Amino acid sequence: MFSTAPSGFRDDAVAELLAALRSMAPAGDDAGRISRLRALEELKAAAAALQASETAAFVASQRAAQAAAGIKPERVGRGIAAQVGLALRVSPHRAQRYVGWSMILTRELPETFAALAAGVTTEWRAQLVARETLFLSRDDRARVDAAMGPKLERLGDRAVEAQTRTLAYQLDPAGFVERARAAERDRRVSVRPAPDAMARLSALLPVAQAVACYAALGRAADSTTATGDGARDARGRGQIMADTLVERLTGQAAAPDVPVEINLVMSDRTLLGGDDQAAVLTGYGPVPAGIARRLITEANPRTPMWLRRLFRSPKTGELVTMESRRRLFTPAQRHYLTVRDQTCTTPWCGAPIRHLDHAEPTLEGGTTQLANGRGTCAACNYAKQAPGWHTTIRTNGHGREIVTATPTGHTYHHRSPDPPGTAPPGETERRRSTELIYDRKHDRKHGNAA
Repeated sequence: MFSTAPSGFRDDAVAELLAALRSMAPAGDDAGRISRLRALEELKAAAAALQASETAAFVASQRAAQAAAGIKPERVGRGIAAQVGLALRVSPHRAQRYVGWSMILTRELPETFAALAAGVTTEWRAQLVARETLFLSRDDRARVDAAMGPKLERLGDRAVEAQTRTLAYQLDPAGFVERARAAERDRRVSVRPAPDAMARLSALLPVAQAVACYAALGRAADSTTATGDGARDARGRGQIMADTLVERLTGQAAAPDVPVEINLVMSDRTLLGGDDQAAVLTGYGPVPAGIARRLITEANPRTPMWLRRLFRSPKTGELVTMESRRRLFTPAQRHYLTVRDQTCTTPWCGAPIRHLDHAEPTLEGGTTQLANGRGTCAACNYAKQAPGWHTTIRTNGHGREIVTATPTGHTYHHRSPDPPGTAPPGETERRRSTELIYDRKHDRKHGNAA
């Protein structure tokens, strides 16, 4: 994944600064090192302030250009944060939040912005001030800013958050309560990969419900520990709580009995035990070969399990494709695209796939085939519908590459993860050569003609 532009991502003034930093000699002693640490921290803060200022100016310019182009008012702004995200190498979700913070900081928090630009506070603490005053009117936000700005240099993260929140509540108690109520609408459940083939299942809940759920799991664990549970007595309290959660959510008598459909992509050598290359579990990522085989071979015999076999081309390394003349992808194609791309194909996004998109739109002659399909999250799919965005797909001997062009003329490249068993460029010929040498040695050893 990388990015280029017709004239490159080059700013001469910033390039000179970067060159000076990269060529700077190390400090001579520990006192000099500490002084340099402080100076570099101030430099980071000043850079963050300039970055926020440039972001706010870019957003204002893009919105004005879209409005002047006759874009419907409700669509003005679409795709702007996505461009910022690509430039910053962050996901569209983080970019959207960053854009909002930059607009508030530069326009409505002058004291906080001045402290950041002067290097006396950090970007995170400036973000805290903006976050804790979101529900306030502009005038009340200015009052909090005036009170907090001069104090930011001597306050830590927790103190900035607590004092800003206290001031905001004092100015608008009703708004503070309404914000808490509105936050309940954001309740959700999510799953994230964790090390060692584990995953984190998280729930964002109102505090009373979250505490009640945790207490219920704790009581169940304490009860199980007190009464004994046969062969499972060796489990710790945390393990029992985790198992109880799975059992209550799925309705199974025991956590290992949960039926599962596994989209596990692996090479035949990995499956049969002759190779230790990692497999890929859709929605999680790489899984060590031994664990992947265990998921298949050591499943509980009472547990239904479905395996889908996907094959890759020996020439390109891509998964075998299928196509359709329909405008909408078939269920099988949708399943294939989700397994192939794994996450949103916008660089640095990484969000779960929610939309299956035509790289070349059907209105422009794009076909409903997997070579023209890509998985995206909802935000990225909507962003590319803004004027000036264009997506193409390039193929070569090493696979398939998605090229995204933005309204500013910058381009960004993305490749779907290689399926397990795919040899890196040049590796196939090297492997064939190695196998040929081995065959010749084998023939000579057994007296066969060379």
